[in-house]
Amino acid sequence: MGAPIERPNNSSVELSKMAVSDTHGEDSPYFAGWKAYDEDPYEESHNPSGVIQMGLAENQVSFDLLEGYLEKKNPEGSLTWGKGSYGFRENALFQDYHGLKSFRQAMASFMEQIRGKRVKFDPERIVLTAGATAANELLTFILANPGDALLVPTPYYPGFDRDLRWRTGVRIMPIHCHSSNNFQITPEALESAFEEARAMNTRVRGVLITNPSNPLGATVQRKVLENLLDFCVRKNIHLVSDEIYSGSVFHAEEFTSVTEIIENRDESVRERVHIVYSLSKDLGLPGFRVGTIYSYNDNVVRTARRMSSFTLVSSQTQHMLASMLSNEEFAEKYVRINRERLRTRYEMMVEGLKKAGIECLNGNAGLFCWVNMSPLLKNNTKGGELDLWDVILKGLKLNISPGSSCHCSEPGWFRVCFANMSEKTLDVALKRIQEFMDQRRRF
Repeated sequence: MGAPIERPNNSSVELSKMAVSDTHGEDSPYFAGWKAYDEDPYEESHNPSGVIQMGLAENQVSFDLLEGYLEKKNPEGSLTWGKGSYGFRENALFQDYHGLKSFRQAMASFMEQIRGKRVKFDPERIVLTAGATAANELLTFILANPGDALLVPTPYYPGFDRDLRWRTGVRIMPIHCHSSNNFQITPEALESAFEEARAMNTRVRGVLITNPSNPLGATVQRKVLENLLDFCVRKNIHLVSDEIYSGSVFHAEEFTSVTEIIENRDESVRERVHIVYSLSKDLGLPGFRVGTIYSYNDNVVRTARRMSSFTLVSSQTQHMLASMLSNEEFAEKYVRINRERLRTRYEMMVEGLKKAGIECLNGNAGLFCWVNMSPLLKNNTKGGELDLWDVILKGLKLNISPGSSCHCSEPGWFRVCFANMSEKTLDVALKRIQEFMDQRRRF
């Protein structure tokens, strides 16, 4: 089947305000780049001049480890088990929307393991959702009313405009971060965003951060997290931490979870902290649609569990992954090898860009780079950035995300992903960039 046909909105049949709203954000260059890739995808043998997808933050470097485990260690991942085991009938019947207890226990154990067992997670506080997208939207519904706002530091994942706003009616107010301090969140930027919302008579209900920060490839520092938490306490708002770990961080000691920050805080502080987590990045399983909400607030857990009936994870998926995640030997091996491979890929990317004369923000994460192409702009404006993006997309046939689609206030920054392709394809992409830069120097 092909993609659904897009038709102009000229029908005389009236639809809901949500259906015709433009808050989905599909007019962003981020989605336009995906469309260009879908129409002309690179393929080494059949379409070597096609568009290479570098706008997808997906971890595909360790599929062989997952496949090997499922084939050799987990034959019960199939639906053909015998009658004497937990099999087809149990999976086929409806499961309570609390999720399988074995899976919630396995998720809690895995979340502890990848944080170096420095913190504990209670399986009873885990709410399962169909991916992080559903988790973020569900939390937004719970924490804020239509017209309220969440503060989100820039640059941020372009999909948040859809995930947080479209169906909830909640606004995103940017916390503007800058290259002068490597786009870290400062107390001044937090206060400025909060005051801007108040001047617009908009009630702020929380701050949402990603750890690592989505486009930057750099973990949020411990001191920044402490400042964020103190800010949320002073303003009586929530803190949502969208945490990615093993698929994105080279060294365990470089990652700080908000759970470590609140460990010794009292209940009035802890109950405003909520964690979003998924297996999409860490295990490279976005198609499995497995996400979680972990909250220290009893009312949030209770409400999220009720609402999760709209975003259930299939019982088959839960049962299969419960076995995998509870196997500590496999989990440790996967995280270690995956991290090593991502470091190799990251270094290949940075060195290739450096040879071309392009600098990246210094990071310690492994799915994408935040790349400074401002010296290539004909004029230092958003328009100049989009002109360069158009050349890269149509001329170099590389789909990368312009900073403006991530709401970056400084023209010339681009998010470039590299973990969703083979090293051979990445090498082709880097050669295209190097040839482009050589051409510019000649002319």
